[in-house]
Amino acid sequence: MIPMVTASLRTEKGTDGSFLIILAGDWKLGNQLPSLQTVTGELSASDGSQKVTFGTHELGDWDSGLIIFLLAVISLCAQQKIDLDRQGLPAGVNRLLTLATAVPEQQGTQRNVSPSPLLARIGLAAIDFWQSQLEFLAFIGEASASFGRLCTGRAQFRRADVWIILQECSSKALPIVSLISLLVGLILAFVGAIQLKPFGAQIYVANLVGIATVRTMGAVMTGVIIAGRTGAAFAATIGTMRVNEEIDALKTTGISPMDYLVLPRMLVLALMMPLLCLYADLMGILGGLLVGVFGLDLGAREYYQQTLKSVSLTNVWIGLVSAFVYGVLVALSGCMRGMQCGRSASAVGDATTSSVVTAIVCIVVATAIITIICNILRI
Repeated sequence: MIPMVTASLRTEKGTDGSFLIILAGDWKLGNQLPSLQTVTGELSASDGSQKVTFGTHELGDWDSGLIIFLLAVISLCAQQKIDLDRQGLPAGVNRLLTLATAVPEQQGTQRNVSPSPLLARIGLAAIDFWQSQLEFLAFIGEASASFGRLCTGRAQFRRADVWIILQECSSKALPIVSLISLLVGLILAFVGAIQLKPFGAQIYVANLVGIATVRTMGAVMTGVIIAGRTGAAFAATIGTMRVNEEIDALKTTGISPMDYLVLPRMLVLALMMPLLCLYADLMGILGGLLVGVFGLDLGAREYYQQTLKSVSLTNVWIGLVSAFVYGVLVALSGCMRGMQCGRSASAVGDATTSSVVTAIVCIVVATAIITIICNILRI
């Protein structure tokens, strides 16, 4: 390894009255470079030198450390209105100094960004909302086309992926579904008991819990749980694949990402959500039973018989159909946000959050629509 020569400088008085700065040694950032104060003091002590020149016949290796020093000398000469002659510098140094001083920063050119008017912000938000709805409809169309290819046997995806996703959406989701559904049943029973107990109608808590859970709450709570658990996982997985350019690789090889990534997840959630809803209904009714037996002094058999009388198959089918719709919406929301993910790591987190919000909003809107349809059909 060749040792580095210590950087140094000295000043001399030229024959024409100029101020000569002689640079010697290796001017690199790793070395201890001379201070600008040396040049400043010499210029102040000089008797009116009107020109500064450089001597570099003793100069060794150099890097940006030399450029920084020379820029400081140029600035000092400009402040003291002293001419600077750069002809004595190496050609490479002169080119870098020319680039560094070619476009000086102009003062007062930065724009003061003022907040947009309220109506403009509302208009932009409305445009973004409309564009997002169009993108969602387009994604639903692509998913429908992919399902059509499945029906005709032309969809390309691995059957093994279906079983892996099925396991993630079924058995591994049972603990959280059990806990939430049981607590929701307990809450409904307590709320009903407060209103019915003064009239001695505690037995109708079974009607309230049974109908509310089977018809609406079981499907809604299961959908929200799956949106936060499975839908977010879908968005994170597909978003990470997009960041790693795996989706681009699928397109390059002629494989449709809709068939390979979206279709299996949509099928699995559409099939598993009704089953999870049935399980959530049972756990919710069990929560109401616990309140009825231990809090309202009702018999377990009495509560069971009252539940059978109040809950009809129509209510059960409405809940199952709702769960099927929620499953499709959650899968579409998670996969769509994953496919729309940006190319950075932070974009994956944004896509995950957006998928959960989109899925929950879709569930609430779908619940309202299903309720209106059932009211119109009188079921």
